Amino acid sequence: MRIPGEALIFIGDGEKALFLRNKGDGKAPNLAVERVFTDENLPTHEQGSDRPGRTFKRAGTNLRSSVDTTDWHELEKHRFVKDVAAALATLVRTHGIKNVVIVAPPRTLADLRLAFDAHVKSTIIAEIGKDLTNRPIWEIEKHLMDEVE
Repeated sequence: MRIPGEALIFIGDGEKALFLRNKGDGKAPNLAVERVFTDENLPTHEQGSDRPGRTFKRAGTNLRSSVDTTDWHELEKHRFVKDVAAALATLVRTHGIKNVVIVAPPRTLADLRLAFDAHVKSTIIAEIGKDLTNRPIWEIEKHLMDEVE
């Protein structure tokens, strides 16, 4: 399988997403940037300062246990993935995109699968479980050619 001309390629992780368009043909992709989304996601220790909560094991006893701290950084990654999935859905609908390739690390790919609606899922022609987010365009083209052939 090759990447058809005018296909949309989504490359992202939990903090950055690139929407690229194949301006070339199926034999030689020529990717052009359509949109870039970035999220300023601070480390958890800078986002939340509360101590973990405590719970009682049974009523009337002093047996207490701490509750795990909330990983605000990880929660923000999940929220960002939902937001870019919604942006992708809007782009697919408004521009009538018929072919979409998704490239993301496995965890992000799982979040995206949950966030996409049936219409977007029907346009996906390939999913690649790699993190190419911070790679230059020429290197992304090379990786895609190696993966989809």
